[in-house]
Amino acid sequence: MSKIEGAGLDKLDILIFGAHPDDAEIGMSGTIVKHIQAGYRVGMCDLTEAEMSSNGTVELRRQEAAAASEILGLTVRSNLGLPDRGLGAEGHVEAITAEIRKQRPRIVFAPYWNDRHPDHNRCSALVEEAVFNAKLRRYLPHIEAVTVEQLIFYYINDVEDVRLAVDVSDVYESKLDSLRAYRSQFEAVTQGEDRVATPLTGGYVDRVEARDRLLGQARGWSYAEGFTTKKPHTVALF
Repeated sequence: MSKIEGAGLDKLDILIFGAHPDDAEIGMSGTIVKHIQAGYRVGMCDLTEAEMSSNGTVELRRQEAAAASEILGLTVRSNLGLPDRGLGAEGHVEAITAEIRKQRPRIVFAPYWNDRHPDHNRCSALVEEAVFNAKLRRYLPHIEAVTVEQLIFYYINDVEDVRLAVDVSDVYESKLDSLRAYRSQFEAVTQGEDRVATPLTGGYVDRVEARDRLLGQARGWSYAEGFTTKKPHTVALF
């Protein structure tokens, strides 16, 4: 399990799960930066090391994830080392539940459950089950139970049923910087490289930016990130 400095000292305010390094950056890195700038402790947990990716190596992806984490200012980033393209096997829910109990977040984020990538959908379902199990004191009784206040879903590829939106206009350059850290995934392929063209290398970051601009435009903002929930979201009125 890889970590960055400062892990496990205090409970987190927010813990974000992704199937692969770069999932959460695509979906909500602007929201991450805004919360960190406001003083919240934010962590991220990648379920796999993306070893089945067409481009990049596990070691390179680790380096890119570390660079993105530094750009965002994460308190902690971990990787459970579960098998890429093999999520959902016995023990996976337990591993995610243990991570939730270790970090003790108030809010958990997971990928939207209806994405074109099967791993994103499986990650969504596994995290939802783990959030439920985390509060059961007789489940993994050797680790203290924790109740997560809210589970929120972020979008990676497919966006529908947006119920929450965050104005990320003032931090959008940080989002782009975090995505550019994943050069093996998003840079255009040049002749002679040991890389192959994929949908990610063909202007994918530009499409993410266009999506976020469109979400923001509908609300009078330059950029927005969208989210959805399965349960009502509590809002404090001032």
